[in-house]
Amino acid sequence: MKKSTRKILAGVALFAVIAAVLAAVLPEVSQKALIGVAALLILAAVAVSHGITKYLMKVALDREIPANIHNMGKAKERLVGSADDETAMKEMRDAAARLEASGCEAIEIAAHDGERLVGHWQECPDAKRIIIAMHGWRTSWSSDFGVIADFWQDSGCSVLYAEQRGQNNSGGDYMGFGLLERYDCLDWINWVNERCGKTMPVYLAGVSMGAATVLMAAGFDLPPNVCGVIADCGFTSPKAIWKHVAENNLHLNYNIRSAAINDLYRRALNIEDTDYSTTDAMKACSVPVLFIHGTDDAFVPIEMTYENYKACAAPKRLLVVPGADHGMSYCVEKENYEAAVKEFWQAFDMA
Repeated sequence: MKKSTRKILAGVALFAVIAAVLAAVLPEVSQKALIGVAALLILAAVAVSHGITKYLMKVALDREIPANIHNMGKAKERLVGSADDETAMKEMRDAAARLEASGCEAIEIAAHDGERLVGHWQECPDAKRIIIAMHGWRTSWSSDFGVIADFWQDSGCSVLYAEQRGQNNSGGDYMGFGLLERYDCLDWINWVNERCGKTMPVYLAGVSMGAATVLMAAGFDLPPNVCGVIADCGFTSPKAIWKHVAENNLHLNYNIRSAAINDLYRRALNIEDTDYSTTDAMKACSVPVLFIHGTDDAFVPIEMTYENYKACAAPKRLLVVPGADHGMSYCVEKENYEAAVKEFWQAFDMA
């Protein structure tokens, strides 16, 4: 049975149930009046449900946070499904401040679609490789990568910290959850190759939505000096992560909203195909991938990384960090994290 048919039958059944309940409670009211009341109740429920869906999609996609969210930190806690570890957050804030004060060169380019993209170039003397780092949803280049910046620099990496479109200083009114941003990765690869030549090993690295972005980009036919991808706690698709957050963290029924969600997403991004996923990209991937995920991630479940790992057709490695929450694997197990990344570089630097 088609999904649309099931929805129609479910609607008819709901209407019948409401009418039956009203008839039992209000036996003196005419059948025609009961049908009218039932119809109004269903219409009101549909309107409320659509309003909630539209609001949540604004939170997900819009550059501007809805005006009635007065504390985005608290709102993100509910969406992510866990509270911040204050000790870890302080470490990340301090590291972000150090990275911002480190003298990175501000970069601005025009994306493939003409959108303005901003990045921050941290050059390493006698660099061995280049990392293009893509941050996550409603975060920043410094907050996501401040804690790992010294490790990258000490390991001989020049780094291009990209600001994702629809966030911070880059242009764009909406975030694409990887569907738009994957093309931005190609623009940044072109920039670093023009800056440094095409013989320097390049790696795409991302956290959360940034990880999904670089995984989706790995489905392209990339330049030969792109040696690998490092994906930390990436999801499988926009729809999959929205479904997980809606049902597990917000306790909302996703399926009854899926058609409206897809329509709002398609209109905001002005694209027809909203079904592309990281698993699609992984099936076409030809560059090595290091997957990283924490077992206690309540925002992006570790099962999504397992799905991506299973789908990956290229050489692949997996680091699972026990006890790590979303995006916290490096803070929880720095030594193992660094060892896994170093081994990955040693294996695939212009292999």
